[in-house]
Amino acid sequence: MCRTIMKTGGYSNFMDQPKYKRIILKLSGEALAGSLSYGINQEIVNIISSQVREIVRKGVEVAIVVGGGNIWRGVAGSAKGMDRATADYMGMLATVMNSLALQDGLEKHGVDTRVQSAIEMRQVAEPYIRRRAIRHLEKGRVVIFAAGTGNPYFSTDTTAALRAAEIEAEVILMAKQVDGVYDSDPLKNPGAKKFTELNYIQVLNQGLKVMDSTAASLCMDNKIPLIVFNLNEEGNIKKVVMGERIGTYVGGVQ
Repeated sequence: MCRTIMKTGGYSNFMDQPKYKRIILKLSGEALAGSLSYGINQEIVNIISSQVREIVRKGVEVAIVVGGGNIWRGVAGSAKGMDRATADYMGMLATVMNSLALQDGLEKHGVDTRVQSAIEMRQVAEPYIRRRAIRHLEKGRVVIFAAGTGNPYFSTDTTAALRAAEIEAEVILMAKQVDGVYDSDPLKNPGAKKFTELNYIQVLNQGLKVMDSTAASLCMDNKIPLIVFNLNEEGNIKKVVMGERIGTYVGGVQ
């Protein structure tokens, strides 16, 4: 009798339930550029927006941190003689541009979205306020965290780790151009070994370029797991959220 009720009584299939309720999706600026050498590829924005819409409709609370490397990289500017703080602030502004483009794409897919900037610019984005961000998430809105931490010398990887801790996200999903973490660059070394699971001590000790050391330490201290996966494969965001084992898991035991 109980089995009949489960089949016909309108209950959701347990296997169709997301593994994670609240996530941070970390996107690089280069991911938004796609095949372009510079700027924002609208087709990529649409693909990402479509996948995010799908998981939002499953009840997942989604916050996004996006980089600005498709427009400007502070480290590169500094290497050419520019003041590092000035170069980093320019990079933060690039992340705001990407965030607005992503907001536009999401809203065209029917997803309510708010951009919160760590640098005040009220005409285009809300200021970052932790409690307001959490409230947006609880109402089913996607929140995009722009302008990094608002401070130079910190990467958007660190922003993702910091915001994940602040909003109590269950996991950081790091979308890359490769399908996980390798012991060397798989694009240059065909024999590179892929890791399916790592802990943060291994990441730090082996110098694996998953995220910078500040971000990795912050995740480790706050017990925030990280999943590195290939953004270019269709449906991968949903697969990760649903608990499918793809990419590389960094943290404790799944």
